[in-house]
Amino acid sequence: MLIDTNTMFSMTQANRNFSAVTRTVDKTGEAVILKNNKPKYLVLDMEQADYYLDLTEDEKIDIVAHRILQKYLPAFKELAK
Repeated sequence: MLIDTNTMFSMTQANRNFSAVTRTVDKTGEAVILKNNKPKYLVLDMEQADYYLDLTEDEKIDIVAHRILQKYLPAFKELAK
């Protein structure tokens, strides 16, 4: 998953101003909350993120397999020679 740095909030920021987090989610569909400078929580807009929740295990595997194939396609082509 690619994370837009404009959608990242520290735990302190999220605690002090959660409405800023929700405005970001309303605008972009998601926000990431960092804990100890590492991504820890993903806040999603449930209306926009239904496809995340309704996937079967086979569909999740297909998505991951597709990502891996696209990322390493040149290596797979080289191995196929």
